[in-house]
Formats: sequence, C-alpha cells, structure tokens
Amino acid sequence: MYNVVLVKLDSRKDTLHFKTKDTDIKPNDHVIIHSLTGEELGVVIRHFGDASQQIRNIPCIPEIRRKASREDLEVFTRKAEDEQRAYEYCLSRVKEREIPLKLIRVTFFSSEKKAIFYFTSEGRIDFRDLVKDLAKRFHLRIEMRQIGIRDEAKMIGGLGICGRQLCCKAFLNNLEPITLQMAKKQNLNMNPVKISGQCGRLMCCLSYEEDVGGRIFIEDQDERVGYDEEEDLASED
Repeated sequence: MYNVVLVKLDSRKDTLHFKTKDTDIKPNDHVIIHSLTGEELGVVIRHFGDASQQIRNIPCIPEIRRKASREDLEVFTRKAEDEQRAYEYCLSRVKEREIPLKLIRVTFFSSEKKAIFYFTSEGRIDFRDLVKDLAKRFHLRIEMRQIGIRDEAKMIGGLGICGRQLCCKAFLNNLEPITLQMAKKQNLNMNPVKISGQCGRLMCCLSYEEDVGGRIFIEDQDERVGYDEEEDLASED
C-alpha cells in the first residue's frame, strides 16, 4: 500500500508528488528522492494518505528513497554552499572575461564529479576558457548548458499577474508552444502586457480554456460578462 505525499525540493523549490510505503513520513519531514543529478533533498508539505485506489497511474509516480538522516542534511547543506560558491566564482570569471551570458543556476551532481552551469545568451558564445577556469578551480567535469527564456522563468519562479506562483514553476513539466491564435479564439484583450508572462512570452495559461471557448467568451462579443468597451479603451490609453 502506497501513500502519496507532496514534496518541495530544496534545490529547485519545485513541488512534486511522490509515493512511499513508509508510514512514518509526515509533513515537515525531510526526505531523499532520486533525480537526474543523483539524489535530492526535499521536505514533505502535504500527506494525501492511501491513494492506491484513487490514482490509476500510481506506478508512474516516483518513489521516495528514504527519510533524510542528520548526515544527509549536513551533506546537502555543504552541497548548497559549494554551489553558491561556484555560482559566485563563475560570475566573477564571466565579468572578467567579458563573456555575454547570464548565469542562472549551478547544480552539482551527488552521484558523480560533475557540475552543470545553466545560462542564457542571445547567441552562440565561446566559453572554452571559462570552462577551463571552472574545471581547474573545482576539479569537476563542467557542462555549460544554455537554456531558453521560458526555462529561465521556470527555474527562478515568481508570481504571475493572477497573484499565484508561475504555472511553469508550480506544476508544468513540459512547456508546450503557446500561439497568439489561442488568445484570439478566447476573444481576449490582445494587449501584449496582458497576455504575456514574466518571461516575456505568451502566458502558458492561455491554453487551459482554449477548447471550451475561453474564460470570458460568449458567442456575441458584446455580451461578454462585465465588458465595457469605453472602459476597455480608456484602460489602454
């Protein structure tokens, strides 16, 4: 019998569902989960109890490895400190070498001697000398990984215009393409400020109600709930 819990990962601040057979795990407990970088530390923020009967795809939910020990907490504290030092050192080398990139995050692997430096840049850049500096300083295999502006928002997080945490940070695993046609189909105000997210791209939530006609769409646009054309035009001015 599996229990399902909601875990907030310390390194990425993401919240994900996990399953466990350990009946002693409860909210505020630290746990160890498996990730692409080896192991990660997280804290249980919600316990859903036995969900084996309610969730059909429970085999697809990842399983918690174990409850974190005091030694685990010390190891991940040192890892976070090492990542912060690497971030600061990389920033200093980027500034000194005048490399046109924006450093977003540094992640150290717990399963091998490797580190990933995530960055954004407008184009292709030559960072071979920077990689040599980092490898010499930290004695690790260095990977420089360029990400897009939407991935940057997902990593950093923030609040949307709705006042809630960004969807890409809170629960979206895959960033699907969002088109202007989705907004037009819902008869939304086409002001770029109102339909663009923190990343500057079209908001992911435009796809949520596309198939049902949109959040304020009625067959005749003049019958939109609470719609005042003069007020709408005044707000644009």
